[in-house]
Amino acid sequence: MAIRITFPGGRCKALTFSYDDGREFDRRLVKIFNDHGLKGTFHLNSGRLTDPERYVTLEEISELFKGHEISCHSFSHPFLERIPRTEVMREVWHDREILEKYANYPVTGMSYPMGTYDAEIVNMLKCCGIEYCRTTVSTYRFGIPDDLLLWHPTCHHVKAPELLDNFLNYRFGMAVFYVWGHSYEFDTAQNWDLMEKFADQIAGKNDIWYVTNIELARYIKAFRALVISTDGRMAYNPSAVTVWVDAGHGSMPVLPGATAAL
Repeated sequence: MAIRITFPGGRCKALTFSYDDGREFDRRLVKIFNDHGLKGTFHLNSGRLTDPERYVTLEEISELFKGHEISCHSFSHPFLERIPRTEVMREVWHDREILEKYANYPVTGMSYPMGTYDAEIVNMLKCCGIEYCRTTVSTYRFGIPDDLLLWHPTCHHVKAPELLDNFLNYRFGMAVFYVWGHSYEFDTAQNWDLMEKFADQIAGKNDIWYVTNIELARYIKAFRALVISTDGRMAYNPSAVTVWVDAGHGSMPVLPGATAAL
């Protein structure tokens, strides 16, 4: 009996977006996402969100990013590997602390400021309660990350249209299309139409799960924790997330804390 994991509802594909820095152009990008039923994660430097003409403000983020994810990007955006280790902890913890007051939920996702890190910083993030952290190393593939604290995205948004057909026609199991960037880049390059067109083409697909980074990260952790019996006829889900399993006769949910017959 072949057992396969699917995304919720039996979907085989997931799409997630990740945007850094909290610039004022996030407001326009959020509208595009909302208009098309897409979900994004917005990595914010809480120490910079003081000028509403250049950045989103702390006071608006709860409403602005409703339905999306508020995530860490460090307090002041330093090269983390170039500052004292105690300051790394302060940068991450303080960013979480401030963002959570305005998000009204635990903020446990992150992207590396400048895209840089070292092995010790990766380990330190675990002590700060960070569940995943995105790099800027594009894979140009649709794979599941080996290490959520070194989550390499599929591509920068400029390259996303080139991979669209490959993703829509992908037929080799679970596929994740992870697009990242900075919203100010659309304004600098005067190519907002790139995102508008991409959103039009990828939205509304029944086989795609439109998801935030943290939702996807928690689903990945949940399906990896699934316990399958030796004969492949039972599955126990020890997590708090419903996991969808296909044992050859259609995808079915395995509820949190439950054992299901396959």
